[in-house]
Order: sequence, then structure tokens, then C-alpha cells
Amino acid sequence: MAQLNTDRITSIGRNALYFDDYVLSIQYFNQVIKLKPYLSEPYLLRAIAKIQLGDYTGAEMDCNAAIERNPFQPGAYYTRGYVYRLTNQLEKSEKDFSEALIFAPENKTYIAMRADVRGELKLFDLALSDINHLLNREPQSASLHFEKGSICLRNNDTICALNSFTRATELDSQNASNWSALGLVQLMQDNQDAALESLTKSINYGSQWAGDYMNRGIIYYQRHNYRGALADYDKAVSLSPEDMQCYYNRGMLRYEVGDYNRSLEDFTKAIDLEPSKMEIYYHRGLVELQLRQWEDAVKDFEKIIEHYPYFIPAYYLTAQAESSLGHDKKAFQLRQKAYNLEMNKDSIQSLQTSMQLAQSQPQQRDRRKEFSARAAQNQEANEEEKKYDSETRGTIQKQYADVINEPNIVLSYYAINNSASSLRQTNYSHATTDAYNRKNLLPASLRFTTQELALTAEMVDQHFTQIATLTQQIDMLETMSKQQVGHTEQLSAAYLARAMEFAVVQDYSSAIDDVTKAILKDEELYFGYFCRANWRYKLLEYKRAMGEQIDGAEMEIMLRDYDYVITHLPDFSFAYYNKANMVCMQQDFKAAIAYYTQAILIDNDFAEAYFNRGLTYIYINEVEKGLADLSKAGELGIYQAYNLISRFQ
Repeated sequence: MAQLNTDRITSIGRNALYFDDYVLSIQYFNQVIKLKPYLSEPYLLRAIAKIQLGDYTGAEMDCNAAIERNPFQPGAYYTRGYVYRLTNQLEKSEKDFSEALIFAPENKTYIAMRADVRGELKLFDLALSDINHLLNREPQSASLHFEKGSICLRNNDTICALNSFTRATELDSQNASNWSALGLVQLMQDNQDAALESLTKSINYGSQWAGDYMNRGIIYYQRHNYRGALADYDKAVSLSPEDMQCYYNRGMLRYEVGDYNRSLEDFTKAIDLEPSKMEIYYHRGLVELQLRQWEDAVKDFEKIIEHYPYFIPAYYLTAQAESSLGHDKKAFQLRQKAYNLEMNKDSIQSLQTSMQLAQSQPQQRDRRKEFSARAAQNQEANEEEKKYDSETRGTIQKQYADVINEPNIVLSYYAINNSASSLRQTNYSHATTDAYNRKNLLPASLRFTTQELALTAEMVDQHFTQIATLTQQIDMLETMSKQQVGHTEQLSAAYLARAMEFAVVQDYSSAIDDVTKAILKDEELYFGYFCRANWRYKLLEYKRAMGEQIDGAEMEIMLRDYDYVITHLPDFSFAYYNKANMVCMQQDFKAAIAYYTQAILIDNDFAEAYFNRGLTYIYINEVEKGLADLSKAGELGIYQAYNLISRFQ
């Protein structure tokens, strides 16, 4: 029966994978892995799903697991090689493709991929050997001639590339990519007439590559067909709105024809996209001189001087702008500086060489700056028209996700229950609350969740009515308890019930007062301390939003409640998780990681803990660990992790 079940689950997972339900397919493969962790296939299939979601770290780990379980499976080596190719680990990729070919020596896909990687590694003879081997089998394959041309082009063998791309167009004359590649080679050979014809054919056959329009625009520009060039640059910008070169080229053209205002807009956009490109500042400065924006021109030229202190034209142009502003003394000093530089060109030349060598060294990336930059990236660039009705179908890594921790786990009567939340594998239960729910002392069962449900006006009225009813009940029980011994459990439950009602309507001060009374009546109501800490946090959140200063003592009291729960219920993973969120907020990242780790040790499927620990690792620049945790979070149902992986990878 187990065999039948795992076979069926694997089959369903394969179907989900085929229909682009990558997140759902991962959940099916997770089930098979839990039932039969020794099988290789579900790891391989899960790796394929993760590749589609851009989770290359997770895919690599799954391929490793598949190979450990079955080292004679060519598909696993191929898939891992494909991951290495995507992550630019070319030597490893070539080795894995070669390993796959040991078990499947005539597999066309494996050979073609190895040829591609060998071309990237500049092993051109070996790459051409692979492609020629395939061409001997399929001499009429346009795609193979295209691949051969690509390899020749990387080897700067434009004659071989020209012949190969020409043959590809002969065999498949309606393929835009073939004409695009041919036009590029012809342009490199300065055969503008042929290049113009090829690029036009590529565009007429539906090319959606901005480069075709850019290249044709360059030809039009050189032939003084400015209207045609501008139309092509406009199209290039619409196809690739995040490509600096598109704006830069169009800005140059607009400057050439005297359209200075729009030229300025293009150069400014180009700088926004690539602020380190000094040549853009130079041309924007020239435009600003034309527009008599002297102060802006000074700023741009000074930025160039800051990076290239021996670039003489920048001094003369800055002097021109300063002179126009009436700063004659500054202008004179700048011209004198430029003159002195010209007089010492030879010694400066040797100094510049050593400076260029120093500047070529890679610089350490500051992940903390990237964190805020990525969080504030242009959301519109990630908001494509949805292909599917469901938010969890297809390449969901393209759906924008905020770089923000998953919220605290809370106890509530309500939790959002939709297709996305149901994917999460976290164990949202604990023995203490399960036992309490079975006593039926509360109006509804308590549930752990990170996603509380927003109440309607009608629901709010019902809860205020319930508060009034519980108040009467508490008054009666308090009177009875004074008259006779007993009623402690009922009183504790009534105070807890009213506390929950106050929390639902966001009266957290009253909720804290009532849960404190419930705890005093029942010393073993440990999850009451958990609720009290959560509600204190809600009050702190509100204070922070109102601009009030947060007292450290208040934070300490809240953390003390979590510690009390942990002391008496050491397997209460939610207390560790929430405490981790608190200390993370205090920027004690090492402690936060330790608490998230403790939560994960208790519940190995704690998706939110993996997610938050992953972001914390990335924040402190331990990117590899962070990506591994985000991969696990995605695997456990937090699909937003895949967008973050694709951005931080």
C-alpha cells in the first residue's frame, strides 16, 4: 500500500510540475520524501521544481541528495550541471555534464549543454568537437548550426560564426534569433547593408530582443536616419526598461538632434540604473551646459573629477560652468589645474596605470546597504501581468515580496485559511493548547497562526456582546468563589476567554489585565504568559507607530514572559520563534539566529523560522546560509521566499 501511495503521490507531483504548479509539486515530493527518504527520484523532481522557482541553492542540495541515493542516474548529474551553469560555476557544470554522458553517451541535450559550457570556459576545440559530433548525426539541424556559430563568435572567429549563422537561416528562415545573430556578426564585420537587412528580418519575424532594435538604431544613426534610429531606440526602451544602454543611446541621439530636455531625462534614467558609469555623467553635464543649468553641470563634472582626477576635459568644462555662475576665481583655478596636468602628462600616465590596477580589485559588498536597496526596488518592474489565476502557480519568484520578517505566532480564534497559507508545513499546534481546547471552556478553539483574520463590523459587534456576557459571568463566579471554595478553573477560563475577546477587538491593555488574572487563578496556564507577551508586543508596535519612545524595561518584561514559557514548556517552539523576532528587532542578530535554530530543532518543518533566520543570515552577510534557509522556507510552503532568493542569489 505504501508503494502504491508513493507512486501515486509522485505521479500527481509530476502532473503538477508539468502544469507549472511548482510550489504544489514540491509539497507532493515532500510527502514522498517523508515516507521513503531513501528514494532518489523525488529529490530530483523537487530540484527541477526549485530551478523553475529560481531556488538554485535548494536545487543543488536536492541534486546532491538524489546522487547520494543513486549515483548512476544521469538526469541528476545533468540537472546539477544545469544549476551550476545558471550560477556560473562552469568547471563544476562541465564536469557534471561529462558525468551524465558516461551513463547516456548519445544524449543530444547533454552534449549540447556541455558544448555551451565548454565555450564559456574558452575550451573552444572541445566545444566544437561536441557540436560537430551532433552535426554529423543531424546536419540539417538549424539549432545546432546556431550553437556552433555562438561558440565561434565567443572565439572571435567571425568567419566561422558567419557561415554557421548563415546556414541556420537557410535551414530555418523564419526564426528571428537566427537573423539576429547573423545581423550581429555582419555588424561586427562592418557590413552595414547586410546587417540592416538581417536585423530587419529578425524584427519582422517577431523579435522581442531589445538588442536587435539597438543595433539597427545604431546603423540608422550612422546613416543620419535619426527618425528611424529614434523609433528603434524607443522600442528598445519599451522592451528592456531596466537596460541602461537603451537610455544612454537614446540620450546621445537626442543630444545630437538638439532635444536637450529629453536627452537630460534619458541620461538621468541611465544614471539611476547604473550610477557608477562616469561617461553618462559626462554627457549629462554637456546637456546641462546647453540648458544653462550651471550648478547641476558643476556637480556632474566634479563627480567625474572625484573618480578620475587626471581627466583634463572635466576641469575645463567645470571652469566653463563656474565662470557662467560668476565664480571667476574658481574658474581660473580649474583652468590652471588642467594646464598643470597637461604639462605633466608623462608622469601622470604611469600613475594612472597603477591606479587602474588598484581599482580593478573586487570590492567587498555591503549586504546591509543592499538589504534596504532591494526592499525599496521598483515594485512595478516585478508586477507582470499574471498568467495564472492562482498566486502560487507558475514562476512565482517574479511576484514581488517585501524583505521583511514573518510576523509573530499568536493564539487566536481566527486564522486566514487560503490556498497559500495551507501550503505551510509548520506544526501549528501544541499539546497544552490541544488539551485545553478539549475541555471546551472557551467559546471557540484556540489556534496558532501568523495570519490573523480581519474582522467585519458584524463580527466586532458579536465580540463586544460576548465581552458583556463574560463580564456578567465573571462577576457571578467571583461572588460565588468568595462564598465557597472552588470555581478557580471556571474563573481562570472566564478571564482567559474575556482576554481573548479583548485581544480580538484590539483592546490589548484590558486583554493583558485579564490574562494576568487568569494566570493567577491557574498556575499551569503557561500559554497565558505567551499570549501576554504577544499582546504587550502589540502595544509596543502601536507606540512605535505613534512615534513614542520604547522603554527597554517594557521589552524586558515581554521577553521574561517568553522565558517563563520556555522554562516550563521547553518544547514550545513558538516562544523561541517570537523571542527570536524580538531580539532581532533589537539588532541582536546572533541571539536571534540561536532562538530561530532552537525553534527549528523542536519543529523541523517550522517554515517561518527558516524564513526569518535566512533573512537574518543575509543581513549579517552570511549569504550562503541565508539562501539555504530561504530555500527550505520555500520548500515548506512560504512561496514568497523564491522572489527573495532570485534577488539575493
